[in-house]
Amino acid sequence: MDNQHAKDLLHPGHVACPGCGAAIAMKIALRAMGPKTMVVIPACCWGIIAGPYPQSSLQVPILQTAFATGGAAASGLRAALDMNGDRETVVMAWAGDGGTFDIGLQSLSGAVERNEDILYVCYDNEAYMNTGVQRSSSTPYGTQTTTTPGQEWKRSRKKNIVEILAAHRIPYAATASIAFPEDMQHKFEKARELRGCSRFIHVLATCPTGWGLASEKSVAIARMAVQSNTFPLYEVENGLHYRLNYQGREPVENYLRAQGRFNHLDAVEVSQIQELVDQDWLLLMKKINS
Repeated sequence: MDNQHAKDLLHPGHVACPGCGAAIAMKIALRAMGPKTMVVIPACCWGIIAGPYPQSSLQVPILQTAFATGGAAASGLRAALDMNGDRETVVMAWAGDGGTFDIGLQSLSGAVERNEDILYVCYDNEAYMNTGVQRSSSTPYGTQTTTTPGQEWKRSRKKNIVEILAAHRIPYAATASIAFPEDMQHKFEKARELRGCSRFIHVLATCPTGWGLASEKSVAIARMAVQSNTFPLYEVENGLHYRLNYQGREPVENYLRAQGRFNHLDAVEVSQIQELVDQDWLLLMKKINS
């Protein structure tokens, strides 16, 4: 990578919590994307993390927008740049799981159906962390949150957002993890070079506060998610061609037991989650090997 793109564009002074996976994710992403990037941020943790106007920890332009409008705002910004003859700047929407899986899904789907020339990134901390750890459709089966407390833990499965985007047959969709920075940086570089089309990257971004773990364990837990196949690393081109980037072999129990949000689960329930993970893995392998 050239020095221009290797420069860190996330500077000290942001207001993320200690160990925040979303801050790590932004640092890696912008290192790959470079200074010719505009970031669209719908309501989410990163709307706070960047810092209050006119201050910003990001050394690229930011457009903060409403929760539901990430895809639409990014599309409009792309059109404005095109009208001004700027084909070099990349528009990157940067949304949490609430602004991607839930409130922002319609806007995102509309943008990629039109094949807008944007990169849409979901940094996924698996709940509405900025407003108090409420469950989202990205929250995994078995999780305790403030809206799924005690024995009312979440009993529906996590929405598979990459498969939803792949079903739109966009040119590029991928998963990435802050615990595998080289893989993540490579995927952002690939997305940066693809132009004239929609791209989507789903990044697992641990939240020590919401996940019930020590801040220094943030990257280690993200690594365990991949190693247990709870969050597999793969790419999809044109909705048809799948490529696996990592083969996990660890049991899911190690991953679950390392987090406070799963402390309530008994051995039977952990075994049930292992079965769900295995089912998803087998389905993914069929697509990769087809």
